[in-house]
Amino acid sequence: MENFENVTYLNHPLIQHKISILRNKETGTNEFRQLVEEIAMLEGFEALNDLPLEDVEVETPIEKCMTPMIAGRKLAIVPILRAGLGMVEGILALVPSAKVGHIGLYRDEVTFEPHEYYCKLPNPIEERTIVVCDPMLATGGSAVDAITMIKKRGGKNIKFMCIIAAPDGVKRLHEAHPDVQIYVGHLDRCLNENAYICPGLGDAGDRIFGTK
Repeated sequence: MENFENVTYLNHPLIQHKISILRNKETGTNEFRQLVEEIAMLEGFEALNDLPLEDVEVETPIEKCMTPMIAGRKLAIVPILRAGLGMVEGILALVPSAKVGHIGLYRDEVTFEPHEYYCKLPNPIEERTIVVCDPMLATGGSAVDAITMIKKRGGKNIKFMCIIAAPDGVKRLHEAHPDVQIYVGHLDRCLNENAYICPGLGDAGDRIFGTK
């Protein structure tokens, strides 16, 4: 496992336990969806530990005091459609005031490369902390392209969150965007000939939404 300065592997026992349940092919749609939300919340707790704070005056039942609250423009959550949608509610549970954008990419079945079909971001995107989320970081193509799209539209402070990743994807994303903090729930062994993560958990989008 290569260690890159901008990559954090989240080894918390709760995250690892929930990922193991996700992997089980017998885990049903409802439980799978709920677990993805819970893992996103646990990962978000770590990924958002550097949000800027400012002291504001609050009156408690006892007295007035200065106490810290998140400063400036709030968060922007940008899921990569469609599987990334499964992580949004978990992060929103932490920061309900966050704005949500969407990036749509589909993967060419021959080349495995992503193609854009939709991009809508909160405005002004350049003033926000942006969390791009996708449960799977396989080849890294979708993540690289999504972040490139955000940067072209003015995004600067960008983080990427995934639940499982292949070494190829981590390396590719790190090399393309070394300024982006990457948070990985678990680093899996490799990609197979169809660019699926092994041992993986199957197609995250199909398992979240109950499709085949």
